[in-house]
Amino acid sequence: MALFGFGKKKQQDIIAAAAGLNFDDEQIEEEVVEETVAAEEEPVGPSILDEVKEEMDAQKPQELKANFGKNSDGSIAVEEEQPEEAPSEEGGFFQKLVAGLTKTRDSFVRNMDYAFGATEINEDFYEELEEILISGDIGVRTTDSILEHLKEEVHNRKIVDPAECKKVLIDAIRTQMDTGEASYEFENQRSVVFVIGVNGVGKTTTIGKLASKLKSMDKKVVIAAADTFRAAAGNQLKEWANRAGVDMIGGQDGSDPAAVVYDAIASAKAKNADVLLIDTAGRLHNKKNLMDELSKMNRIIEREYPGAYKESLVVLDATTGQNALNQAREFKEAADLTGVVLTKMDGTAKGGIAVAIQSELGVPVKYIGVGESVEDLEKFDANQFVKALFM
Repeated sequence: MALFGFGKKKQQDIIAAAAGLNFDDEQIEEEVVEETVAAEEEPVGPSILDEVKEEMDAQKPQELKANFGKNSDGSIAVEEEQPEEAPSEEGGFFQKLVAGLTKTRDSFVRNMDYAFGATEINEDFYEELEEILISGDIGVRTTDSILEHLKEEVHNRKIVDPAECKKVLIDAIRTQMDTGEASYEFENQRSVVFVIGVNGVGKTTTIGKLASKLKSMDKKVVIAAADTFRAAAGNQLKEWANRAGVDMIGGQDGSDPAAVVYDAIASAKAKNADVLLIDTAGRLHNKKNLMDELSKMNRIIEREYPGAYKESLVVLDATTGQNALNQAREFKEAADLTGVVLTKMDGTAKGGIAVAIQSELGVPVKYIGVGESVEDLEKFDANQFVKALFM
């Protein structure tokens, strides 16, 4: 846009005046009229200020654009650039966790806050809390355990205000989810990690993310693509291995998974690898085949890789709620589970399942996923989880 009727220098002067060089509106208008008369054009009215603003918007850098107005003395006001907000004290993953648990907070945490607004602590109060906890996929057994602890604390501390029960309940949930200091011992030893899970839960993605995470800790990682039962599973895993920058040993579709593990152990030993990640077929429809397959792999590991620390992680889709708990229970019967990876926590209304799994199965949640990028898998932190859930 050009300021028609003005010389180039006059245009620059007008723009400079609009930028805050202490020229008021009347002064600008007088110069505008003088210039237009000299050019034998009709006088330009007060609307010239709008043109000046547009010219400024077009010429000034994007980050320095001003918000024009008038000061009390009639001069053009230029809003100063606002300083950037200070970075949050919490990390980026915590913010993703907060966002991911939004639906869970909306579904049962708010109802819980309503329950804590009761006038007295009585059976109706406890029954309402019980209904809310169960509806939030906390699970019946876990809910009973939490409420039993709450009742004991209410009695021992002589609590009479329902609002005071909230902190007691949150502490009880946090205690139920504590993973313990030894939960990640496999990171500190030469280890073999079985990764188990049915199709669609994010098992392949989890292996890729875990491989990348371990490599960032300066660990040498080898992946065994032993899920030869599912077509194209090896190709998907290879893509993630390339992203993580680690080696992968695979076999033909339908080949013996134990043979893949044998080759992967040889590769891990030759490369002096720290961790061997083994992708397995999730055959829940036939637990006997799964148990036989895992047993055969274990025999090979014991024979070819004696002394290796063994970890078995089951990957569960958090959005399936109680179904995820049932899957974990089934896998626990077929394998010696040592930990749980909960995926797809972003956007689920069933985040309470994390509490139920750990409490009812005695298997700790060790990792949690809230997105698709490599960085979106983190060690589970009970304090962080509870804070994100109840904030």
